[in-house]
Amino acid sequence: MKLYLKQEQLQKLTPQQIQLSALLQLPLQNLEQAIDKELEKNPALEIDETATLHKQEQKKDEENQEKQESYDDSDYDWETFFSRSVRGGHTFREGEEGTELPQPDKPDFFEKILQQIRTSGMSEGDIVIAEQIIWNTDSDGYLKIPLENIAYRMNVDPEKVEGVLHLVQQMDPPGIGSRDLRECLLCQLKEMDVPSYVVKIIHDHFDDFANHRFENIIRDLGITREELEHARKIIGRLNPKPALDETTFSNEVVVPDLIVIEENGEFHVVVNDSSIPELKISSTYLEMLQKGKELDKKTRVYLKRKVDSARWFIQSIYQRRETMVRVMKAIIEKQRSFFEGNLEDLKPLRLKDIAEEVGMDISTISRVTNGKYVQTPVGVFELKYFFSEGIKDTEGDEVSTRRIKQVLKEIVDQEDKLHPFSDEKLVEALKARGYSIARRTVAKYREQLGIPVARLRREI
Repeated sequence: MKLYLKQEQLQKLTPQQIQLSALLQLPLQNLEQAIDKELEKNPALEIDETATLHKQEQKKDEENQEKQESYDDSDYDWETFFSRSVRGGHTFREGEEGTELPQPDKPDFFEKILQQIRTSGMSEGDIVIAEQIIWNTDSDGYLKIPLENIAYRMNVDPEKVEGVLHLVQQMDPPGIGSRDLRECLLCQLKEMDVPSYVVKIIHDHFDDFANHRFENIIRDLGITREELEHARKIIGRLNPKPALDETTFSNEVVVPDLIVIEENGEFHVVVNDSSIPELKISSTYLEMLQKGKELDKKTRVYLKRKVDSARWFIQSIYQRRETMVRVMKAIIEKQRSFFEGNLEDLKPLRLKDIAEEVGMDISTISRVTNGKYVQTPVGVFELKYFFSEGIKDTEGDEVSTRRIKQVLKEIVDQEDKLHPFSDEKLVEALKARGYSIARRTVAKYREQLGIPVARLRREI
């Protein structure tokens, strides 16, 4: 055996750095949960009631001042006032949620379907089969296992399950439990008063319709172009994902983590954390730790570990705020024209650019920008919205790929739908506007924008 020395450079993260990295990655709602969890886990960590109350009062004062300024700067909107409705002594605008009133417990989508099944008058055996069908549908509302599997599991004939499935598919919304898109659309058409040729298009010529082979449909069904166009409008209004009805996302709200305020041409960044309580180290634990030798070694070690953990957590919360503000200010500096209202002037920007600007690691910038939103004078945006690669246009200026995608979408929107542009034609159209891009790059951007190929964009 030989003994030898080896020198190498290793990067080791301290517990504080690991904790800060974890907190940086959390959006506002998850940060609240993390704080609650830490408060439960560490008795040395407490909510600073005085500081929290002061922060909340300060926030209310700012909101009241903004409201007062808005009243002073404009005439009172009597039309809005008279369009309001009054319920239970509180005034609400139409569509505004009354936070002071208790909200009923709303069942989720699949629970609504199950309620319909249980009150439909089916036999007990059919209800059990119907429930099995519902619990085996995916998030879009499609049945993803063969009926034979359910029949085997329930020890009934497959024909019995098929009959119950047809009853389920008539529930609201129609098409729930369908096995494919064609069946889903047919279920919806059966509930509507439509010309027979509309049903035949989906029943007998679904592939032709999906692939825009309209000439085949006109020839085989003997219908006119006007009738085909009428059918297309009807089918276009059907719901291809019955479980994703309009109420699915009605309660989805984006809470901005940062707020950008413009004052006299200067932009100020505020962390939107008024709902986050201010924290402090427990005075009881600090007093016990100060007793020193009066405590046994095991107790001293325990107290020190808990106090240190609380101190690190509080420092990480403050560092999180400071880091987010620094990153946001750097983004504003790089994209100043955008924040001033020129929404189309979004410059190429990489995570690396901001990392170099603020002197942080790229991974830190990625954590700060991932899944977080900022409220600006021109709208609410995800922080990653401000980042994109860039390419040079024909004049040698660097242009954001986001801008090129926007131009590509404009070209497709304005094209002749009877003769839509192929990818080669799109390359030529972009080049005519000053953007020289390869065909495969155009195809990639087109797919990212959700724009189908020319054949599928062709209309009658």
